[in-house]
Amino acid sequence: MLTALYVPANRPERFAKAVASGPDLVVFDLEDAVPVDDKAQARGWAIAWIAAFTGSTAIEVRVNAPGTPWIEDDLAALGAVPGVRVRLPKVESADDIRAVLEQVPTARITALIESPLGLERAFEIATADKRVVAISLGEADLSSSLGVDGAEGLGWARGRLVSASRAAGLGAPMMSVHPTVNDEEGLRRSCLEGRALGFVGRTAIHPRQLPVIVECFTPSAIEVAEAAALLAAVEKAGYAEGGVLVLPDGRMVDPAMLGRAREIVDLMHQIED
Repeated sequence: MLTALYVPANRPERFAKAVASGPDLVVFDLEDAVPVDDKAQARGWAIAWIAAFTGSTAIEVRVNAPGTPWIEDDLAALGAVPGVRVRLPKVESADDIRAVLEQVPTARITALIESPLGLERAFEIATADKRVVAISLGEADLSSSLGVDGAEGLGWARGRLVSASRAAGLGAPMMSVHPTVNDEEGLRRSCLEGRALGFVGRTAIHPRQLPVIVECFTPSAIEVAEAAALLAAVEKAGYAEGGVLVLPDGRMVDPAMLGRAREIVDLMHQIED
């Protein structure tokens, strides 16, 4: 999964368009994008549309944060949607995860970490329950809480999230949104920075951002060819993992190199499918 796209839940005319724009995941936003007076109606529109949806695009709902006046109604409505993906904002503990699962037991949760406390507990949150499928940063709130600006200020937090996600067995996380819709070069630069840190994919706030995200996180033809060639050479040599193998062309191969090669090939297969 390389791309996710937010759509405000109070804009039902955009729901089908969001799906048609081709992201791997569409996130119906009940939180920041929806004014207080519109939250109840937006919730109803989103749940009705999701319940009737028969397509193959993955759907997720960002509910309001724990402790807000709207979270209970959000969860009560989502309880009627079996297997729903819930994007839970402002998670600060494993208890926040468990509280949601008590009300929506079939939910699969993406936990948004948006505070220093949440960041310190990232691994605890990621391993709170097997129904946590991903963790991600809410970078706007986190930047404000940390008193930092830009990629340099967030570098440590981003690396910490990647490590926690990997350690929890959730794989590489997706990046948070790039908030400037028309800044294509800034988006590209930021995606490449994130890729270098270990992120795979990104959430978007507008369909026009999706092609740049796909471009930046798709392995190059050279990377895929080299990874496939390495795996083929290892298979031909009959190598069992453990120790170091020297290939006929002189390359030394260890298990870590094989793991990275498999990830590249697997990711490319996912993209092509």
